[in-house]
Amino acid sequence: MHIFIIVVYVIGMVFLGIYFAKREVKTGEDFLIAGRRLPGIVLAGTLLATWVGSGTILGGASFVYQYGPLAGIIYFAGAPIGIIILYFIAGKVRGLEKTTLPEILEMKFGSTTRLIASIFMLLAYVGIATYQFIGGGNLLSIITDLSAETGALLIAIFVIFLAATGGMFSVAYTDFISSILIVFGLLIALPFVLPNVDGFSGLANGIPSEQLSWTGGLSVIQLIGFFLPTLMLLLGDQNMYNRFSSARDVKTASKSTVTFFFGNALILTAVIIIAASAIIMYPSLENTDMAILQVAADGVPIPIGSIILVAAIALIITTSNSFLLSGAGNIVYDIYIQFKGKVSHKKYLRLNRIAVVGLGAFGYFLGAFFPDVLELQMYAYTMYGAALTPVILAAFFWKRATAAGAISSIIVGGSATIIWEQILNQPLGWNSIIVSLPLSVLTLVIVSLVTNNKNRIMEQNTKVSG
Repeated sequence: MHIFIIVVYVIGMVFLGIYFAKREVKTGEDFLIAGRRLPGIVLAGTLLATWVGSGTILGGASFVYQYGPLAGIIYFAGAPIGIIILYFIAGKVRGLEKTTLPEILEMKFGSTTRLIASIFMLLAYVGIATYQFIGGGNLLSIITDLSAETGALLIAIFVIFLAATGGMFSVAYTDFISSILIVFGLLIALPFVLPNVDGFSGLANGIPSEQLSWTGGLSVIQLIGFFLPTLMLLLGDQNMYNRFSSARDVKTASKSTVTFFFGNALILTAVIIIAASAIIMYPSLENTDMAILQVAADGVPIPIGSIILVAAIALIITTSNSFLLSGAGNIVYDIYIQFKGKVSHKKYLRLNRIAVVGLGAFGYFLGAFFPDVLELQMYAYTMYGAALTPVILAAFFWKRATAAGAISSIIVGGSATIIWEQILNQPLGWNSIIVSLPLSVLTLVIVSLVTNNKNRIMEQNTKVSG
């Protein structure tokens, strides 16, 4: 049953990819931002499926299993808060009619900031996509007789195919279908999971008392260290901005965040309940990442478990192809074209497809043969939120931010993360964002104010001398 549903899902996604590649994708703009004509419901679906990946179904479930459902609420709270903020940004992004996030940053901070941001995003996105390949391979190895390595290869090939054929069109529409599958699969499991633990009262009585506190045994600072990365990554994630740029108009971009908010709330609620139930159902689970997947494997009827497992694979696929597509845009649009100049629509489309294939192959190669390098890239994932997000938000909300402040902020935030994680080995058990984010924000503010004042003085002196 598990394998049958997976095969049906994969075949359906392949046909959709081929369909959109032939019918809709004619130019590079079609490939990267769907020709700016995605309808609202599809846009909301792709936002949801892109954001809710293995970090939710595996990492988030693991956090709930270890620290309890109340701490899990705080852990996940960054996403709904971030979506509310994105509501006020989405329309502005669509109105700018730009293609990539670094291009938006260039409008305020110049070409140097655009290049630095592009490289930084690219490094982070390769790591994230690779992580999805590995997670998908592990999942396939549970469902089938395939090894985790073979599973990762199959996931990588499928993801690269979807992203390279129809671009944003195929990604968005397959995301939309996957988001329905994800929400349906998790919600329909709840009536079968809760009776296994005697309902909500059984959860309250069966979960250890320490795991029923709002901190789950963590210090407040440690809990904030888990909350902030989610919030900051969502606010700065280029995938969100690419999708806003893909909307058919400004109103569609803004309204899509409302559906995104409620869809995300449903998924997070289901994940917290199922993972909390796993604490009682499997009190000595060795691999806590498998909390929800273990429930799907033997805690619910086989058809329901199959839907959950396929939904988990859908999460991984939709997230990874989005990051490949986004990273390809950085390579072609923000780096290659900036040095080589404008190219024809056909060449731009061809270059994007080559970039997707190359980036996907490189990501798989790193995960398969150089896992230590992948670990370093995961620090880039953390640095993204600490170093880039303050600059991105400043571009929209702070008029006095300067290019010098932006570049300094990125460098300080990134360096602080590396030093805290790699050299100091997380003193006090704090995640690096507790230190790197305040340093990044302070640097942005101080350097911007200083350079702003210098520019004003120079302008006044020029007027006087004139």
